[in-house]
Amino acid sequence: MDSHQILILLFIGYLVYTIDNKQKNFPAPLVLLLLGIALSFFPFFTNVHITKEIIFEWFLPALLFISAYQFPFTHLKKHAGIIAALSTVGLLLSALLLGTLLYAISGPFLSLSFVGALLIASILTPTDPVSVVSILKKASKDPKIADVVEGESMVNDGTSIVLYTVIASMYLDGERFSITSFSYDFILVSLGGIAIGALFGWIVCRAIYFTHQRQYQVMLSIVLAYGSFYVAEKLGVSGVLSVVAAGIILSYELDGFIKESHYREYLNSFWEVVEPSILALIFLLIGIETTNYLDFNNWAFAGIIFLSSVVVRFLVLTGIIKSFSSWRNEFNWKDISLVTWSGIRGTMSVALLLGLESEYGSANGTVISLAFGAVLLSLVFQSLTIYPLSSYFERKTGE
Repeated sequence: MDSHQILILLFIGYLVYTIDNKQKNFPAPLVLLLLGIALSFFPFFTNVHITKEIIFEWFLPALLFISAYQFPFTHLKKHAGIIAALSTVGLLLSALLLGTLLYAISGPFLSLSFVGALLIASILTPTDPVSVVSILKKASKDPKIADVVEGESMVNDGTSIVLYTVIASMYLDGERFSITSFSYDFILVSLGGIAIGALFGWIVCRAIYFTHQRQYQVMLSIVLAYGSFYVAEKLGVSGVLSVVAAGIILSYELDGFIKESHYREYLNSFWEVVEPSILALIFLLIGIETTNYLDFNNWAFAGIIFLSSVVVRFLVLTGIIKSFSSWRNEFNWKDISLVTWSGIRGTMSVALLLGLESEYGSANGTVISLAFGAVLLSLVFQSLTIYPLSSYFERKTGE
């Protein structure tokens, strides 16, 4: 991928986001994805490819950091319980139930082992609400839905990678699922990433006090975003959870202790340019890459996988929320339905799929094709219908 191609993709992305600013329910990432699919048929873009490394090492740290530091700490504190439950227990239950369901119904379509079904489920557990959070905030007067959806996605990106890594090694090495081994790896990698991110966040926030030059303060935020990620990955723990923890620490400091009123404004002036640039590139590149993996012979089962993932998410959400009286009183059936439908599969799932191919070869082409199809269906159908659904529930609530 050369500089000319990058500049053209950025130009296309900026045009789409310009239109997005003029529309109430315009799902810009979906449009970028579909444009990317169209561009894949042009010879100029035939040598354009996106890899797991590009997503993880270039794009993901910035996107996660932006979500974390811009997420108000007071909102995180208010919904910390349900966000933590959905991102850990909810994620594990979703993967187990979805994997079991896919294993049970896969017979008429293909031969799929239980661990293979769990692998597909683990790829589909991370949610990517970038295309729906802004729509939810505009369509609903109650901010809690958008807060829960955004907070859950922010944390479960990290926990889902741990889950995927353990199951992928079992699937490809022919090992049986071990709850003891899995639990140990899951806890160690997750807590290690959080600890490193919190330490990085604390150190950088202390450094901010010693400089009043806004450009240096913004530079420190770049170091925080990428430094926390790379150090954690180098030490063998979760870089994703590390950068999320670092961003949350910065958000906490911005709300309570960093007294310079313009610091958040300086940060936003930089990162709010970076974010749409990255999103434009990543969704266009995913669209271009998608055509290499779609197998139209498996569309029926891919559709079943997509629908199954939605049903399982709804059941898990209902079970968790109804188990606690405080959440039961706060979230009604409309809220649960909206949180369920907002759990779109996207960037992280694609990164895991690309990693599966790059690390273990194309022998798992059927699994990759099925998961890619389910991700594409999720992006298309859920992005297009989230605004009508949220508007409908808002009207019903007001009646």
